[in-house]
Order: sequence, then structure tokens, then C-alpha cells
Amino acid sequence: MNEEIRKLKEALAASPDNHYLKQLVIDAMIKGEFWEELQNECLDVITQDPQNKKAKFGLAQSYYGKKNYSTAAVVLEELISQDINFIDAYVLLCKVHMAENNLTDAVEVYQKIKQIKPDFEDEEIEGKLLVNANHELEKEEDTFSDDIESHIFGKKDRTTFKDVGGMDYEKEEISLKIIHPLKFPDLYKSYGKKTGGGILFYGPPGCGKTFLAKATAGEIDSQFISVGIDDILDMYHGQSEKKLNLLFEKARAMSPCVLFFDEIDALGANRNDLRASAGRNLVNQFLSELDGVDSNNDGILVVGATNAPWHLDSAFRRPGRFDRMVFVQPPALESRKEIFKLSLNNKPIDEIDYGKLAKITDSFSGADINACIDVAVEGKLQEAIKNGRPSAITMKDLITAIKRVKPSTKEWFQTAKNYALYANDSGIYDEILSYLKIKK
Repeated sequence: MNEEIRKLKEALAASPDNHYLKQLVIDAMIKGEFWEELQNECLDVITQDPQNKKAKFGLAQSYYGKKNYSTAAVVLEELISQDINFIDAYVLLCKVHMAENNLTDAVEVYQKIKQIKPDFEDEEIEGKLLVNANHELEKEEDTFSDDIESHIFGKKDRTTFKDVGGMDYEKEEISLKIIHPLKFPDLYKSYGKKTGGGILFYGPPGCGKTFLAKATAGEIDSQFISVGIDDILDMYHGQSEKKLNLLFEKARAMSPCVLFFDEIDALGANRNDLRASAGRNLVNQFLSELDGVDSNNDGILVVGATNAPWHLDSAFRRPGRFDRMVFVQPPALESRKEIFKLSLNNKPIDEIDYGKLAKITDSFSGADINACIDVAVEGKLQEAIKNGRPSAITMKDLITAIKRVKPSTKEWFQTAKNYALYANDSGIYDEILSYLKIKK
């Protein structure tokens, strides 16, 4: 203990109720970094005065100085609960989180400080947070670049239209709008028309939009990159836009390439519905990647799939972006027969009347049909466990399962019909009305 503290302690011994002297002793210990002595001194003060904020804060400083960060955090959080505007407690708590390399909580605490005191500045905190944040973002960008590779489906072992049961209407539309331009690029270039572009698959869930996109990539013998919303959306400001740019740059380097976005309405939501600027910035970045001045997407087919095209920003449907829309309908009668055949293949089955199964599953999606088969299989498994021997799936098993599964497309068509009837000035949903046999 240095001379200054010794003299202050002697003065305090002569006047033990002098709060000013007590604080001078604590301040001197903090200045001299006498953390053990500081801890003991503060605990003595708190014993006599449990509500003494300065002593509690000094105690937190002693724990911080001794690198006992978790205990320091407990004391500081108690202080903040007593006084939500205690700036010094927030500052030390922020430093505690940084010392523990807990960047997320440190940023959150620092934002709270700026809310309480907008003009607050601390070069040490801001410098460390900036360096750590940049380091984390760089690591995240590197990780994302590696993750893109895991979403690339190579040209080998490719799904093609032969693997898609039925869906003749959709295949014909895709052939006319996508496959021929990419298979005969020289012919199209002779007319000054670029290959690639954007196409939007929309329709009820479970009807094969993703599978159809993969088959399309197989038909044109190109690379296929599948992207989900979780691959793009990021908690850090501006990172979602960077990820989207990296994705398009990768696709351009691999041309010809199919870039598939599932649930695209989550990434390209109507900007009028977005309150946060971050969401609008992402939509603007997406639009720029599709046909911006610096975007050369020749040979890149951008495919989007959505169950709710009415939630997509209208700018995406402008020529040069997702200007071609394909309605992926629930499977027709022949398609349902094919789906039953494909899904029951390699399963122990009795004589199956696929035509009858197809007739009684009107309005069922491909996913609904697979759900029926799963229910039937589960029933047979229960029987096998009970009887000790497996048995084949029969028509009766499948019909019983079909009665238990409700078609998921009906709810979708209730919503879609309203948009097709009352928000269809441009005629983009006419295919829905045609399917429902409704004359507008």
C-alpha cells in the first residue's frame, strides 16, 4: 500500500463516519490498482451501507481488475437495476463483455449508453468494438464463401424432366421460356437477345417448385446453386447485401448457372411493407444484382420460388428481372398417378390401382400424396411390430391414409382467388382463375 493510501486510512480511522474520506480511499486504491485492498474496503463499506452505489461500483472495479469478469458483471447488473441511467456501470459492463470476447452483448450495452447519452464517446471501447466487429464480419464473409460451395449441385448425377412425374404444362412453359434460349445461345444472340434472365415459380406449397428448378438446371446442363433465406439474412448491418453480391459474383464466374432462391418473397418483400431501412436496402441490392448497370448476368438463370407472389415487390416483375412467371399447379390426374408410382417404388406393395388413387386425391399436392404414403407405411410398421412380421401395403391401407390427410392446397387457393379476382389488373394471376374455372 502506498503512502497516500496509508495516510488516508489513518485519517479515516480518526473519523470513521467521514464518507468523503472513504471515497478518497477507494479512489486512491483504484488509481493505484490495489484490487485486493479495494475489494476489502468496498465490502466493509457495503456491510455498513448496503445501498452505497459508489462502494458497489468500486467492488465491481476490483473484480474487473482481478479479471473476475463474471462476478463483476453480476454486481454491475445489480447496480443498473437500481439505477438504469448509471452510465459508469454501463461502461464498465461493456468492457467486461469485451474482455470476455462477448461482442454481441458489448454492442448492445454500448447502444444503451448512446441512448442515455447520445454525445458519449469512448475511443477505447469504440476502437475495440470496431476492430472486433470487422474481424467477425471478415470471418463470416470467408465462411459464407465456403458455404456457397456446399449449395452448388454439380452437373453429374443431375435431376432432369424425366425424373419429374407429370407436370407437362410446366415443362412446356419452361422449355419455351428458359431451356431453348440457353441451349441455343448463338441463335438468340444473332437476334440481339441475351440468354439467362429471371423466372418465378409460384403456386401452392408442396407442388414441386424446388424439384422443378433442379430439373430445369439438369435440362440445360448447368451448375445449380440453391439459396435459402437463412443463407442471406444477417444480423449485421450491410452484410445481407454483401452476401447477396458474393452469391451473384459466384454464379457469374460459373456461367452457365441456375441460381435458385427458395421463399424469395422473404428476400424481396414489398418495400412499402418494410419499416426498417435494412430490409429496403436488401431489396434494392437484389434489384441491382438482377439488372443493374454493373451486373452482367448473361448465361445466368435466376429462378425464384414462392407461395405468395403477391408479397413480392412489384419492381421484381419488371422486364429484365422476374418477368416470366410459371404457375406450378397441383398435380393433374396423370401426374398424381406418376407420383404414386414413383413414391411407392421399392416399397413392399400389393396390387395397386394407381388410377383409382389418383382419382380420389384431387387437389392433393405432391407433398400431400407423400404424406398419405407415410401414414400408410406407419400403419404397416405398427402392425409389423405387433404381429412380429411385415406385410405389404394394400389399396385399403392407402385409401384409409388418404382419408386421414387433408389437401393442403385448398387454403392456398382461397387466398390466391382473392388476389386473382381483386388485385389482378395486369393479368398476372389469370392462370389461377383459369385453373379454378372462374371467369372474371
